[in-house]
Amino acid sequence: MPFPPGRDRRPDDSVSLAQYRRRAARYDLELMPFEPMRREAIALLDVPAGGTVFDIGCGTGLSFEPLLRRLAPHGRVVGVDPSPEMLALARERARRQGWQGVELLQAAAASALLPQGADAALFHFTHDVLRDAAALDHVLAHLRPGAHVVACGLQWAPFWLLPANLFVLGAALYSVSSLAGLEQPWTLLAKRLQSFEVRPMFWPGIYLAQGRVG
Repeated sequence: MPFPPGRDRRPDDSVSLAQYRRRAARYDLELMPFEPMRREAIALLDVPAGGTVFDIGCGTGLSFEPLLRRLAPHGRVVGVDPSPEMLALARERARRQGWQGVELLQAAAASALLPQGADAALFHFTHDVLRDAAALDHVLAHLRPGAHVVACGLQWAPFWLLPANLFVLGAALYSVSSLAGLEQPWTLLAKRLQSFEVRPMFWPGIYLAQGRVG
């Protein structure tokens, strides 16, 4: 399958925000097929009880409940998302559930006012952020040494797996600002972490990567 070309670049904020403004109301339904991947990524995350996790590109807050279970009893999730519509739904989810350990920041990952010394970071289907060197540097600078980082998302499957790549193409066109880097979305992250490893998940076209801050 010929993959669409492209160059890594900072995402167009206006395009991304408009895209997620349109998707916000139905976002949870759209993400249902990816929930097993979310659960696997969060299960892999090495975080202490009572610790702090950055949920980068938190969307409507679908990761909050499983993260808070990992952090119980007094952990904190800092959710970061630039979309006001998505973050309003995340805020309502936290209010409805009575979660006290959720802090929400409406900002791009490259400029969010993050607290210092967090224990871990989750990048769940955040391709644009993972291809933004400035965003990665900013987030990782606010993690403590040894903090665990887990990323999960779309990638091109081997070219002979046409159904998987059609799925990846459709999902990517609907959710990212550039197809650049989909062959190995984790490369910028790998350069910045120690003990880095990546593996395919049970569905071709989805990867799971992890490493630690030096």
